Amino acid sequence: MLAPMAPKTSSRSPRWPAAPVLVRQVRNGVVESVHRGDIVEADAAGRPIHALGEMERLVNLRSAVKPFGLVALLRAGGRAEFDLTSEELAVMCSSHSGEDLHVRTIMALHRRAGVSAASLSCGADVTPIDPLTAARLSRDGERPSQLRHMCSGQHTAFLLLAKMGGWEPDTYWQEDHPAHEAFVDAVADCFGVRRTALVMGTDACGIATFAFPLREIAGAYAFLADPLAVPSVDPRSHVARHLLEVRDAMVAHPELVAGTRDRLDTSLMKAVPGHLVVKGGAEGFTGVGILPGAKGEGSTASGLALKIEDGAANDRGPWAATVEALAQVGVLGGQPLRMLARYHTPPAMDPRGAVVAEATADFELAPLGELAR
Repeated sequence: MLAPMAPKTSSRSPRWPAAPVLVRQVRNGVVESVHRGDIVEADAAGRPIHALGEMERLVNLRSAVKPFGLVALLRAGGRAEFDLTSEELAVMCSSHSGEDLHVRTIMALHRRAGVSAASLSCGADVTPIDPLTAARLSRDGERPSQLRHMCSGQHTAFLLLAKMGGWEPDTYWQEDHPAHEAFVDAVADCFGVRRTALVMGTDACGIATFAFPLREIAGAYAFLADPLAVPSVDPRSHVARHLLEVRDAMVAHPELVAGTRDRLDTSLMKAVPGHLVVKGGAEGFTGVGILPGAKGEGSTASGLALKIEDGAANDRGPWAATVEALAQVGVLGGQPLRMLARYHTPPAMDPRGAVVAEATADFELAPLGELAR
């Protein structure tokens, strides 16, 4: 049984120096506010390639842990047991917008697997992320169900694990439930650490999340980008084929990983198809797996981890900083960068639709190493 995840009275993090400014909000030439943060690009071994700020800053993954947690279901044999599709894998590691395509995908899986949405413990009191869907539900007098919650896909993976194991489905979120323990084990194995070394907390949807140094998260996302590239002596190699299934599903179905409107994860993966696997987390975190060839022919995989210090109550900080960082490391340019302009320099509009302010990335990553070619 895991130790209780009780609230801590003091921070586990050391007193780091102030994070550098990454993004400035500018109105008529006046800087109104700034967003500070830390960025690191690393290879799968955690060796830094580019960085700005503190590479060892301890950061909560929040929902960015979902691709790694899904490995628990796959290595238990869940894909064959439930005849899981690529679309279903994608939505089970998503923070989806609550659109109809997300709900239809999860409902179809529930029916085929014989699990009930009533067992979902992610909550039903959160309006769908997608504003058009939320407005339609409000207009029609429909209350959002658990299926509309952004984490319902991830929670469905727990229900499937419980179904396979013959375990109680309604308590999967408890720390000592076998499905929850399998999830924790999968995360530890994907990061190549002992379970007892995990720094754990409880996410907003009620299940575990984990904190790692930013550099280690970048390394894990590099592993996600090219799982089969790790050597056989690497302790993570035994989960590589399962993580490859997760990566391929996310890359193939970016709309199911996030949504069809104003979602950075989806838009980045669509701008450069087959080159990025992206998953954001709450409080201003973004994890990016940069696939082989994304920087040019012969380039190897890497991972980018970015944390906005203020938690990004609005999206402009992580949007602008992530796109700029990917441009600086050589992934984005030309037409893809133009396609992402609304994320690169997020505008603020007046009531008539005129741009009156913009968030602008203002930093330069330091080159710390080169990827082997």
